Amino acid sequence: MMKSAINYIIVLALVVGVIFLYDKQIGAIPLLLLSVYLFYLGIKKMRDIKNSN
Repeated sequence: MMKSAINYIIVLALVVGVIFLYDKQIGAIPLLLLSVYLFYLGIKKMRDIKNSN
């Protein structure tokens, strides 16, 4: 439960960062961080699925 709450907070913070930084034309930085974080979560989930079988 706590891990999913932390994941939601991180994703929400990065999306809010995109919204605020988009006007300054540096919104790509939080988008890049968001993509790296989501890639990490996907790889972690695939490892969990692979190890459970």
